[in-house]
Amino acid sequence: MKKVLLFSLICIQFTIYAQQEDAWVYFNQKENVQASIDNPITILTQEAINRKNAYGIAIDERDVPVNETYISMLKAPETGITVFAKSKWLNAVYVRGSEDDINALVTDFAFVEAVDFADKSLNMSRVSIVQDKFAIENNEVVFNYGSTQNQVEMINADALHLQDYTGEGIIVAVLDSGFPNVDTMGAFQRLRDNGDLLGGYDFVRRDANVHAFTGNDHGTKVLSDMAGFVQDQFVGTAPDASYYLFLTEDVASETPVEEAYWVEAAERSDSLGVHIINSSLGYKTYQNPNYTHADEDLNGSTTFITRGANIANEKGILVVTSAGNSGASGVGAPADATGVLSIAAVNADGDYASFSSQGSTTQVTQKPDVAAQGAGSVVIDDTNTIINNNGTSFSSPIMAGGIASLWQALPDATNEEIKDYVRMSASQFTTPDFFIGYGIPDLQLALDIGLSLQEEEFFEFKVFPNPGSSIINIQIPTASNITTLRIFDVLGKFVLEQDITDSSSQLDISSMASGLYIMTFQSGEASKTFKLIKS
Repeated sequence: MKKVLLFSLICIQFTIYAQQEDAWVYFNQKENVQASIDNPITILTQEAINRKNAYGIAIDERDVPVNETYISMLKAPETGITVFAKSKWLNAVYVRGSEDDINALVTDFAFVEAVDFADKSLNMSRVSIVQDKFAIENNEVVFNYGSTQNQVEMINADALHLQDYTGEGIIVAVLDSGFPNVDTMGAFQRLRDNGDLLGGYDFVRRDANVHAFTGNDHGTKVLSDMAGFVQDQFVGTAPDASYYLFLTEDVASETPVEEAYWVEAAERSDSLGVHIINSSLGYKTYQNPNYTHADEDLNGSTTFITRGANIANEKGILVVTSAGNSGASGVGAPADATGVLSIAAVNADGDYASFSSQGSTTQVTQKPDVAAQGAGSVVIDDTNTIINNNGTSFSSPIMAGGIASLWQALPDATNEEIKDYVRMSASQFTTPDFFIGYGIPDLQLALDIGLSLQEEEFFEFKVFPNPGSSIINIQIPTASNITTLRIFDVLGKFVLEQDITDSSSQLDISSMASGLYIMTFQSGEASKTFKLIKS
């Protein structure tokens, strides 16, 4: 294939900082919390409500937006504060201002609960070197190739494709640095024609679509490994999934505000009903060394972005993130998060790639989790040219797309179950290490595991007739545990609850209004969700 020489961006910059500090400001309350939870359509899309109902995810106070009145008060000229981002999950805003002005917020505003400075000490030198975080991935590999065959077959995603599991019905949010030409170039023509490019937003410049489809082409390459399609030359791992594109990385600088943008995008993803987030971004070292995360803070639950990623996981989103390109220096955030699936890089032969960030005992859960091809990965750049690049930035979307195809095949599985099936299918599941985690997954095996476990747990769960108009029959597994049946309408409002003790019983639904309902069965640790249509 024809190869192009990618420009190498090496930014070494010395910056003298003015007396401005970055911080997270946490609020102590929200408004209209219970009313919003009781009427979730006012704060979430119907797609988000449906996804939460389908997987038994509670709608709670974290889904309620940040109080905009509070934000407006912080923005008043006399405060000296600039607000850059907000997080409903953490009820916080990311601000910049003088140390004194930020500290004054705690005493000046009763709704401010706490301030967390990005600079943990406020005493260190303010001169540092800024390096291009995508340097490894911008260096083209001299490698002859014909297609994405190796990276797709390595995780056995092609076996899912042959069964028509190509990500259809799964919504993926891609959080990255820019997506130039995705809205026009040929590699994504199929994506656009199928109506699967759902939109984009630039959280850095606060603009929809126009800016999201510009900027650094790192995101374009990342997206290609999931959604790209060139007849007989290139197939992503989830060519029929649907995608939102969110620009959260500001390549012109490296400050913790990008963590706040990331969490905002994750919250937006949740409100839109997204199933999977792919994030080929990582954070540890900042221009201002005072903001750099200490190794002990990369423990899976401490940094702002890691906490946001864990909440996304709790909300039912499967977060897939690159482990990073720092080798023995270790994983960054949010790859350390206990709730995310962090992806290491291997070469075309399946061997550990030396640049791939390694886990350590600092992380309380196994990191990285699994691995995919990240050395010599086939990608498409913003000139619509197929090339090879290195980086866990590409092992992550290769895996995320494969998981989208897997989840299509196992629509009743939760995000946690899907992650378990992927790990259980991996090449060194019984002997994980800090290099490639549980190893390289076999997604066909993951599907077989999922189907086997679901059959074992739920074989006898039956609801019929469905649709039904009056009496429906319910069959449950014979077990010592009482099974609790709960029914919710499509807005998430509770309709009824009933304990079932017999293996066969009946339920009168004649008094229920016609429409779609969600039925959940809970028996001990086992659960099952059905869609019920009242005719």
